[in-house]
Amino acid sequence: MLYAIISEDVPDSLPLRKQARPAHLARLEALRDQGRLQLAGPHPAIDSDDPGPAGFTGSLVIAEFESLGDAQAWADADPYMDAGVYASVTVKPFKRVLP
Repeated sequence: MLYAIISEDVPDSLPLRKQARPAHLARLEALRDQGRLQLAGPHPAIDSDDPGPAGFTGSLVIAEFESLGDAQAWADADPYMDAGVYASVTVKPFKRVLP
């Protein structure tokens, strides 16, 4: 089943993000290579693809997992969690309707 992992950043998270980004991306690339990643990306803090020093306010990952528990465990092990980037993370089942 698909699950949405919705993360909210702590204030001024950009330096923390930069530090943990390579490890964070490696985990997403592994999901992609397994054919389980549907969508992933950050929420820019301003209305721009490249928010510069404004940074980001959170992230969204939609991926396939065996269960809600597996999705939660994957989210809990994100390097951004260890680095203190995220203030909160919500994991929910997701049903694709379109496209």
